[in-house]
Amino acid sequence: MRTRDEILQALTDPGIIAVVRAQSREQVVPLTEALLAGGVRAVEVTLTTPDAYSAIEEARKRFGRDALIGAGTVLSADQCRAVLASGAEFVVTPLARPDFVPIIFTAGAVSVIGAFTPTEAQWAHEAGADFIKLFPAEILGPGYVRSVRAPLPHLRFIPTGGVTVDNLAEWFRAGCPAVGVGSALVSREILAANDWAELQRRAAAYAQAARAARASQPGT
Repeated sequence: MRTRDEILQALTDPGIIAVVRAQSREQVVPLTEALLAGGVRAVEVTLTTPDAYSAIEEARKRFGRDALIGAGTVLSADQCRAVLASGAEFVVTPLARPDFVPIIFTAGAVSVIGAFTPTEAQWAHEAGADFIKLFPAEILGPGYVRSVRAPLPHLRFIPTGGVTVDNLAEWFRAGCPAVGVGSALVSREILAANDWAELQRRAAAYAQAARAARASQPGT
């Protein structure tokens, strides 16, 4: 069992969170193996995955401390409690739901609470959210994060949507501690073909790009 501090550290090293919308529960273990082999440890199993609660529980038992298994697209307090009971180490919601924070904190997990505006982001921060999920990030861009963090430098944004190997360095330079990557990494085509070799290749490209981006930052 990881501590909250260990989960926080794992989410930001190398800072790639794979957002997984698997086509079946059975895909979660092999795709996690491929992501791990490529250097991506954090796996967000969304609740759009069939039998997601069982998938999370199975992945936690299978990988132990090797992978960081979380839950995404969590929309209600009941779902929040259910994913935590299944063993999720971090919980991600695309919605502005600061009320999830005490539920997640009490379970010893890490919260990533959705926001689109500075006000929503500040509400989540004041509630104790560990990170702010910026979604859909491609509409706003890294410049938005830089602008918001100029007066509000305490906000720790994790952008999701439109993050690619080519632009992830811009997000890190804007001050993001991690990024969420969905279909650009775990694509529908990969899932349809169970092409785990291609998934491992993409994961390695993202992990390498993230480490290179961090190495180029001042003070790293």
